[in-house]
Amino acid sequence: MGRMRILVIGSGGREHALVHALNGNAGAAGAGAGEHELHVAPGNAGIAGLATQHALDVTDEAATVALAREIGADLVVIGPEQPLVAGVADALREAGIAVFGPSKAAAALEGSKAFAKGVMAAAGVRTADARQVTDAADIAAALDAFGPTYVVKDDGLAGGKGVVVTPDRAAAREHAEAVLAAGNPVLFESFLEGPEVSLFCLVDGETVVPLLPAQDHKRAYDNDEGPNTGGMGAYTPLPWLPENGVQRIVDEVVAPVAAEMVRRGTPYSGLLYAGLAWGAKGPAVVEFNARFGDPETQAVLALLNTPLAEVLYATATGTLHEIEPLDWQDGYAVTVVLAADGYPASPRKGDAITAEGELLDDPAHVLHAGTSTSSDNGIGYVSAGGRVLNVIGTGATLEEAVTSAYETIGKIELDGSFYRRDIARPAIDGQISVGG
Repeated sequence: MGRMRILVIGSGGREHALVHALNGNAGAAGAGAGEHELHVAPGNAGIAGLATQHALDVTDEAATVALAREIGADLVVIGPEQPLVAGVADALREAGIAVFGPSKAAAALEGSKAFAKGVMAAAGVRTADARQVTDAADIAAALDAFGPTYVVKDDGLAGGKGVVVTPDRAAAREHAEAVLAAGNPVLFESFLEGPEVSLFCLVDGETVVPLLPAQDHKRAYDNDEGPNTGGMGAYTPLPWLPENGVQRIVDEVVAPVAAEMVRRGTPYSGLLYAGLAWGAKGPAVVEFNARFGDPETQAVLALLNTPLAEVLYATATGTLHEIEPLDWQDGYAVTVVLAADGYPASPRKGDAITAEGELLDDPAHVLHAGTSTSSDNGIGYVSAGGRVLNVIGTGATLEEAVTSAYETIGKIELDGSFYRRDIARPAIDGQISVGG
């Protein structure tokens, strides 16, 4: 495969990780200096050193097609869920442009939890029992049916933040009422026991190629306390997962779902992210996402040796079955999220970010999630989002990877910022065990 022009859609830490990997993990060598000519829309301040940035409303189909044509893109990689659910991938395909990301119809696996439940039922995939409620008068009966640990979800796109899991009936009712008030249906689910696993799979019709399994940490504070967030850190692979764990997830979950999507005439093409609980009977699905997860991607891609561009292009062009098995570095990778003061409720923005040397421009160690540049007094980078930076650590052991990440994050200054200090700690301490 020769040099390609690749356009990445999105603006967060996940997109910075994708661009860095598409660049051959080659560091900040300047736009166009890597293996491929990279473009990003809209991108962020950290990505600017690796790719040419373009302004874009990521849900605007016509504007995305026009930009891809303007730069002569050989491949478009869609990072976030909103453009997928809006049908941007369909518009690109209709224009004859190779795109990594599912169709609008296939992305309903993420966009509608009720649709995903229907697919899983048809495919014989284990998941939680569920009931959709659209009328506040039905909330009490649903609470009666699904306690004592209540799982209450916004049955729409909530960016990973629309879920409340609580033993508190009043809190569960409050969340259900808030979802309905916002105009969305609410989904009540039975609680799935067991540690969570995130498995990303490249899917092209019925061909499924898994990446490394990961686990993220959703709560804002140590010991899984505080509000839910988009994710405060992640690690990969999982030392506690049974040796055949990944294969079981492919065989019992992802392959049957991929086959059912083909049977329905809406084949899946892109990244299918299975969020699972591993209980006494093995894996059961908590949810699907139709794209790379954030922040797990940042850890997983840090260990990938196989050129990412090749596998994404193969997926986009229907040739995934022809690729060689993926090559991974030995060892572990960890990402820790540096969050702004007030995250997730009301993150403070505009504060200067400083670090030793060129650390902030080294994507092997620091990925930008919510940053911009300031010309005020030559400050450089400032915070521009809730999750500001993703710090990466790798090592031969999980402990070494964690130590490396925390050493790096200790060199970064951002007034009022915070981060969890226990990422991967339960796994290191042997506190996670699985049945099945």
